Amino acid sequence: MLAIKDSITEAVELLSSLIRTPSLSKKEEAAAKIIRDFFTKKNIPFLQKGNNTWVKNKYWTDSKPSILLNSHIDTVKAAAGWTKDPFSPLIENGRLYGLGSNDAGGPLIALLFTFLHFYEKENLNYNLVFAASAEEEISGKNGIACIVPELGKIDLGIIGEPTQMQMAIAEKGLMVIDGIAKGKAGHAARNEGINAIYIALEDIQTLKQFQFEKTSPLLGPIKISVTQIEAGTQHNVVPDNCSFVIDVRSTEMYSNEAIFNILQAQCESELKARSFRLNSSGIPLEHPIVKKGILLGRNHYGSPTLSDQALLNFPTIKIGPGDSARSHTADEYIKVLEIEEGIALYIAILNGLEI
Repeated sequence: MLAIKDSITEAVELLSSLIRTPSLSKKEEAAAKIIRDFFTKKNIPFLQKGNNTWVKNKYWTDSKPSILLNSHIDTVKAAAGWTKDPFSPLIENGRLYGLGSNDAGGPLIALLFTFLHFYEKENLNYNLVFAASAEEEISGKNGIACIVPELGKIDLGIIGEPTQMQMAIAEKGLMVIDGIAKGKAGHAARNEGINAIYIALEDIQTLKQFQFEKTSPLLGPIKISVTQIEAGTQHNVVPDNCSFVIDVRSTEMYSNEAIFNILQAQCESELKARSFRLNSSGIPLEHPIVKKGILLGRNHYGSPTLSDQALLNFPTIKIGPGDSARSHTADEYIKVLEIEEGIALYIAILNGLEI
């Protein structure tokens, strides 16, 4: 068991090492090695698959329920506008600056040190498995999804993302749809052809105004955004094809497949979903971990942003130090105090928890 005050210096050093190490999605090998070397130093055996690494508490008992502590080691590309080196960790006024410090280095390290706190406890009510996963930023198939079958039965997941240590008990899903409007080519100078752009514009206007019948009490309405459009080969040819992309943020009120079928019925254009797998996720207010969080003064809310929750088929809650508003921004940072408080609160939530 580690004292939080004693471990925070070590936690910041580990996070600083990760910041120094570029770890774009699908290129996390070096970051994964840092995590594995850390566990080797601690004499904790680890398992690995691809760029994912996971460890189990010392006194694992198959008859007990199991809790997954999970966050990710990959980052997005550095945004334009950084005034500091995104790969040189820098502490100023209690803030640790660096790419991935907030999303999701702080939550990752806080969960890791929470795991260390409980690692050698013999009489836990549950098993603990900590997983540092890859490809979260792209919801990749070689991230958390590929190791879930290796973990065995999981009864609860705590997903580390920057939520100011408030509880995201529901999360919007994501579906990307490609639309293709088909017309007929013709000369722009004559009254001939069927302009595919006009067909697409009619459908886009329909999508802009469309509202689903059911609205989520936590997540609000399903959000539909047309984010890309492309058509035409030259100025004097009526285009026979117009393609556009629809970004759909789904809620628990409809499956992604049901949403797709409803939207296709509204459009003349042919729609094709890239995937149905990133559905909305959530956990009931009555779940013991939510009740425990409320007792500890935590608020609960519905999150508009996607995480690895969407890929997990067991109850999950998203909570972690840092602020989602800092994610993917220039001069990203996390406060050292936020990491310390995050570890303390994770421990408080898990202490005596029964699921």
